[in-house]
Amino acid sequence: MSRKGIAAIGFYTLLGLAASFAQAAQLRGVTLVESDDGATRAVLDLSKPADYKLFTLANPDRLVLDLSGSALASGFRAPSPNGVVSGLRTGKPAEGDLRVVFDLAATVQPRSRVEREGDSARLVVELIGGQGATAKAAPARTIEDVIGRGERKLIIAIDAGHGGKDPGAIGPTRKYEKDITLAMARELAAQIDADPGMQAFLVRDRDVFIPLHERYQRAREAQADLFISIHADAAHNKAAAGASVYVLSLRGASSEAARWLADQENAADLVGGVELDARDKNLAAVLLDLSQNATMRVSDDVAGEVLAALKGVGKTHKHQIERANFVVLRSPDVPSMLVETGFITNPGEETRLSDPAYRKRMAGAIVAGVRNYFSVQAPPGTWYAARQGTLGGSRQHLVSRGETLTLIAQRHGVPVNSIRAANKLKDDTVRVGERLTIPLAGGTMAGLPE
Repeated sequence: MSRKGIAAIGFYTLLGLAASFAQAAQLRGVTLVESDDGATRAVLDLSKPADYKLFTLANPDRLVLDLSGSALASGFRAPSPNGVVSGLRTGKPAEGDLRVVFDLAATVQPRSRVEREGDSARLVVELIGGQGATAKAAPARTIEDVIGRGERKLIIAIDAGHGGKDPGAIGPTRKYEKDITLAMARELAAQIDADPGMQAFLVRDRDVFIPLHERYQRAREAQADLFISIHADAAHNKAAAGASVYVLSLRGASSEAARWLADQENAADLVGGVELDARDKNLAAVLLDLSQNATMRVSDDVAGEVLAALKGVGKTHKHQIERANFVVLRSPDVPSMLVETGFITNPGEETRLSDPAYRKRMAGAIVAGVRNYFSVQAPPGTWYAARQGTLGGSRQHLVSRGETLTLIAQRHGVPVNSIRAANKLKDDTVRVGERLTIPLAGGTMAGLPE
């Protein structure tokens, strides 16, 4: 850094394209994600390529990004502080240009790259370093402390199925699945963002085509805690109705594991940066298998909670979670589910899925299921994890294929006798699709959004 505290990173041209400013590039959103190694990633969603200049300032520490021929999109909202970024501001350094200022808690070394998405682009800025950042306070003991300290929010990736050149299924009145799923995803994101312990990440926030493998990869890049793909089912039988919840089949897991192991870089990434050579294939396979199995167990549990909650909204197509070889569910380290919100080919359900009020109820049920799971099984360091000691009452568990009462008790960390008593069971027999009340120790669930 110079004596004036300015370290110019230089000029770059997005994707090597000459900027055309006949129509300003729109900055549609900014996502901030903190990685395990302390780095912070800022992802800027642009409607079209634009030239940019990136430099840092000191006293106080700031990162300045100047976008030529650009402007803020309508409805743009600055993201909440995360990682080393303590705040974000925008301005106009010159007519027709846009300046984005990241207020920093420490000195960083920025590194940028560009990812093209059709006519649009994403600018990814890695903030490396973080020397001088303020250490986190000791764990809070009260809910008020938790709220004040702002523990990490759970990142819920929401994938609106289909999009762009892929319309998906088409209803009797020519409603497109891609439009229904996008509207549902936006409603779901709004309700997730309203929860103090969760933050939504929209894989697709507009009518654009995204390849299947790229969808879950975006969730991984956002370091999502959960991936939910939203769809609207179709069938030749127009009477078919009801929502369904899918998780990845073992066959899909096996095929994806093979693909990952074939890619040396991906394999190393998956096992936490361990350097793997030809002699380490067996080790990589074991580590991958452990990761995939753990991910699938969490997927099953969260999906069961979501399905149970959806039954309160209306008819479900099946009484238990289903398994299928969906490509979008193949993330090896992000728990994933696919929710068929109903049959768009059913005239009645096409009408309901087109109704904002119904979509709000459907989204509310999905959020409730997710909340039920993470209220007890939250990742360490999250807002929900900090509250686990203060939560109590009970939760619901939907029995899935292969589960026993002993296994269910182990997963929830409660005695078998407690579950047996809460459900007035005469023995340890449980049935697939049965909904069990799981008693929890502690206080009350007060304070969580309804």
